[in-house]
Amino acid sequence: MIIRKTIWPRTLSDFFSMTFILLIVPIIYWFELWVVLPAIHEPGTLPYILHFIFGNFIMVNIVGNFTYAVFCDTSTRRDIMPISAANTKDGWRLCASCETLSPPRSWHCSTCNVCILKRDHHCIFTGCCIGHFNHRYFIMFLLYLFVATTYGFCYNNLFIWNRIHFEFPMSIIKIIFPLAIFVFGFDGSINQFYLLLYIVSAVGMLYTGALCIYHFCLVINGNVANESNKKIHIYNLGWKQNIREVLGDRWYFTWILPYIKSQLPHNGVIWDTPSSWNYADSKNK
Repeated sequence: MIIRKTIWPRTLSDFFSMTFILLIVPIIYWFELWVVLPAIHEPGTLPYILHFIFGNFIMVNIVGNFTYAVFCDTSTRRDIMPISAANTKDGWRLCASCETLSPPRSWHCSTCNVCILKRDHHCIFTGCCIGHFNHRYFIMFLLYLFVATTYGFCYNNLFIWNRIHFEFPMSIIKIIFPLAIFVFGFDGSINQFYLLLYIVSAVGMLYTGALCIYHFCLVINGNVANESNKKIHIYNLGWKQNIREVLGDRWYFTWILPYIKSQLPHNGVIWDTPSSWNYADSKNK
């Protein structure tokens, strides 16, 4: 993996979004495993140990995939092939911003100030573009965020409703508008802080769930966000091969850990289409 030269967020929106992720993930991790879990299961028991292990497994995948997505350079600066091999008939075009030829399926990002190989979108939560070489890690980061928030939300229901005492209408206001606790106070209890974390996990579950549906549909259909917006559908090779294009040849193992190597079938420059793809060769992989 080639490391990006600049990993710091370039805009305020990227900075605040990335800071939010870097703060809220460890806070929720602490809340779920050191506050909620001991309140539901007795420490040392088998259910407690299993849930504790599973919680840490999720955390390792969130942190690992986030780190790889942020650090991986997926720009055209990788110099994968000589510019002399460029052919406009194959989809190469001139990027006026970079003042050089840009490969097929790559688009220029005004925030990153570079063309990105098979650019999907610029992610404000990672502070970088998602493209060919870090697409796998973004997808898995998103998946495990959804798993974590859904898993936490289910347990939080058992935890929070046994601790919160409703006072109409103040409790309703604080549930609908969680930041109201900073206006109306914590009621001398940490329960309101727990309620805030509960609501964050609920909102996170809905938000990441919607993103998972959107991005998984793109992957299965062989598209990235830019191509979907431009109604470009010439790279659909069937759902299985489309998944391999993003997750690599060992796509069925990539969900386990981000550290598992899975070779991508392309270099980010030369792409197959249904007319040029060798189906016989793909069955042997």
